[in-house]
Amino acid sequence: MAKIQNEQAYRAALHRIDELLPLTGDEVPRNDPHQLELEMLTDLVYEYEAVHYPVERPSLPAAIRLRMYEQNLTQTKVAEMIGVSTSRMSEILTGKTDPTFSTARRICQDLHIPAAVVLGV
Repeated sequence: MAKIQNEQAYRAALHRIDELLPLTGDEVPRNDPHQLELEMLTDLVYEYEAVHYPVERPSLPAAIRLRMYEQNLTQTKVAEMIGVSTSRMSEILTGKTDPTFSTARRICQDLHIPAAVVLGV
């Protein structure tokens, strides 16, 4: 199968995907030409984006800040939730210190942040 070679071809593929989406769906047979074209293009776009637009794992401070924004939480409220002082929470949010194991566990459980992000793996 060919690869998307440049940004112009990538944009054209995205445009074509937008055109195909209304023509496909659960009721459309898997061997429908539009469905097959859509699957092929999405695979090509996925491969191109993996190389040219990689999504890196967020840092722990960034993940916590995102949760704070999503749940409308203050730094003080998060500190209370996970059982640390506000100054300790500040150190975690600025990246000056890593959480202890028990604090990391509370961050995973109470803020629903994946352990891989909390542990930095």
